[in-house]
Amino acid sequence: MLADSKTIDELLKNWDPEPDSLRIQVTDLQHSYGSGDAEKQVLFNNHLSIPAGEIVIMTGPSGSGKTTLLTLIGTLRSVQQGSLKIMGQELNGLSAAKIVNLRQEIGFIFQAHNLFESLTAYQNVRMSTELLSKNEKESGPEIKAILKRLGLGERIHYKPKNLSGGQKQRVAIARGLINRPKLILADEPTAALDAESGREVVTMFQELASQTGCTILIVTHDNRILDVADRIVNMVDGRISSNVMVQRSSTLCSIIRGFPAFSELTASNLTAVADSLQLRRFTKGESIIKQGEVGREFYVIAQGSVDILIDGKPVNRLEAGDYFGEVALIKDQPRNATVTATESTACFMLSKVDFQSIVDASPPFEDEVRRAIFDRQ
Repeated sequence: MLADSKTIDELLKNWDPEPDSLRIQVTDLQHSYGSGDAEKQVLFNNHLSIPAGEIVIMTGPSGSGKTTLLTLIGTLRSVQQGSLKIMGQELNGLSAAKIVNLRQEIGFIFQAHNLFESLTAYQNVRMSTELLSKNEKESGPEIKAILKRLGLGERIHYKPKNLSGGQKQRVAIARGLINRPKLILADEPTAALDAESGREVVTMFQELASQTGCTILIVTHDNRILDVADRIVNMVDGRISSNVMVQRSSTLCSIIRGFPAFSELTASNLTAVADSLQLRRFTKGESIIKQGEVGREFYVIAQGSVDILIDGKPVNRLEAGDYFGEVALIKDQPRNATVTATESTACFMLSKVDFQSIVDASPPFEDEVRRAIFDRQ
């Protein structure tokens, strides 16, 4: 059974966010420490785009470059090579004055909570509001409310020396959230918290993202909070090794499970397909593949319809849920037909390598596409 058209429409609408909606744009970003013989490169050719309102969790082993990338995004280090745009502003070469202004839109939550020892919990959070010239009459009730929600209602006027490590971390979290910034950067924000406190923190993250469009980037090893992520990015040896959009992957799985070719895939194979799919859009009359050319892609129609033509003559019409392009990949032969969009059409696409990996991993999938080849002859 195919997914309802509304689900597919929403997925396609949000597939490629408009550039203006991107809070973070990383393009070919590289970074090194030291110089000369002591120079050590720690980030290599990284690319990442994150729109407003997403909660992103970044994982990876220690030393993989996560914190370096986080501090570059937070303007705490200077960009050396590549492009890094935060809320549309290019950081590479940005003036010091503009960087200071940009930081006012960013909330920082670091594992080293960096509280002022001479100030109370309330005063430490109040420092953030003062930076934006908010008067205490306006901000005071909000500060007390957020500290109370984080379980610090009875410790509002305690200084850090009288707080536990987890309590200090909750003060630091309150300080990062109080101004409702457009971007929050958090390094292990829940590591020192018990399960209940950690859950309250990520619930607040979710509310802020949904209510204000705040983008939240969390570096963590805490598997307890993975369920809140819209996207999970994994770093290995200074490179983004995977970038999985969780909600998209889940929605895609529910959609493609209804397509006959994928109906018998195991859950792991289905997820692998969803994470590999690309989206291609075609206008009415546009040729998607051409007879005689080398086959490099497999297509599933998400929306719209196509005509199959052999030697210029129409022989079949395919619609949403149908697929094409498998013959050349299975038989390793040139395309045996031309496929043309009959209207504005969107197709999910698998590269030849990804298609073959699914064929190798799933006999039912291979059987299905081979039956289709036979039926179309």
